[in-house]
Parts: sequence; structure tokens; C-alpha cells
Amino acid sequence: MDSGQMKSVIEGLLFVAGDEGLSAKQLAEVLEHDAAFVKELVKDLQKDLKRTQRGIQIVELAGTFQLTTVPDHAPYFERLAHSPSRSSLSQAALETLAIVAYKQPITRVEIEEIRGVKAEKALQTLVSKDLIQEVDRADAPGRPILYGTTKAFLDYFALGSIDDLPETTLFEDDENLEEETRLLFEKLEGQQITFDELALGQESR
Repeated sequence: MDSGQMKSVIEGLLFVAGDEGLSAKQLAEVLEHDAAFVKELVKDLQKDLKRTQRGIQIVELAGTFQLTTVPDHAPYFERLAHSPSRSSLSQAALETLAIVAYKQPITRVEIEEIRGVKAEKALQTLVSKDLIQEVDRADAPGRPILYGTTKAFLDYFALGSIDDLPETTLFEDDENLEEETRLLFEKLEGQQITFDELALGQESR
């Protein structure tokens, strides 16, 4: 395998690794090459992506390499996140949001262990909608992101704090995760206070 093919493999590996990224040592183990040589290939790939004006880039964070989008494209991502056709959350996003809310701080891998499927896309959706955020880095190899809910999440569901979340049997039976999530959010949405109701309440005081 020549260097061009190896860079292609590295790009794929970083894509699969997601926000946890991979260190030069991890990449070297997979590619069965010297870590220093692999690191040089990553640096070359970084330059290739920049030179060809790709929509992705490689960044180095806490000793790991990660694929991310290009900051200059952020306005377009915001339009996508707030477009009317994407205003509602999918079942996958709702399940992920519930897990983050009750189990925070929590990593992507831990979420996937609970759901049994990949959660990267759902996490990206929730972050873009300002319902969850990075709150810390786990003390584990690769320093994976720890996710937690935002103030916007609390405001949306009219919660004073995370302690105000209703009790749930959400994690007692993995087979009923979808149904339990639906019931949970019906309960949460039922306790929301609209701005009109809030205004009427203030006027009646």
C-alpha cells in the first residue's frame, strides 16, 4: 500500500472514530507502521485537505487527530440546523437526549452501549440545536467528550434544574427504550409553560 492509499485509509479511520479521534500510536497499530511515519502522513493529509479546499479538516486535540468541519462553513450548518424541514427531533435524537439528560456527564460510547446503535449523528443534531453541549473530557484514552444538557434544554422543558426531571423507568428495560422515551417526552412537553400562559399568570398577580 503506497502513501496515497494509506492517507485514504487514515481519513476513513478518523471518520469512523468520530469525536473521540485517534492518536498517532492507534493509527500506527492499525496500519502496522511506525507512529512517526504515520504522523507525517496525517500532516500531509491535513495539507491535502486544505489545498483542495475540502469541507473537512484534521485537527489535533489532546494528542488525538479528529476530522471536523471547516469553521468558515459554520453559517451554512446553522441554516441547516434551523431549517423548518429539520425542526423536529428524530426518535434516535430523542432517545439520545433522554440518555444524556439522565446519565450526564456521558460519552458517546456510553450512549451507544445503552442504545445499542451509533449515536454520532443524533449527538451532532442535539449539539446544533443547543440542547446538549460538551461539558468536559473523560479521563480515558483519547480523552473522549463528556456531554451534558444546556440551559436551553432546561428552559425549553420549563425545568428549574436537572433535578426536576420526572422519575422514569427508561433504563430498566432496554427493549422498551423507544416507548419509554416517547412517554417521557410526552410528560415533559405536557409540563411546559408557554410565554402566553406565563404572561397571564403575571397579570393576574
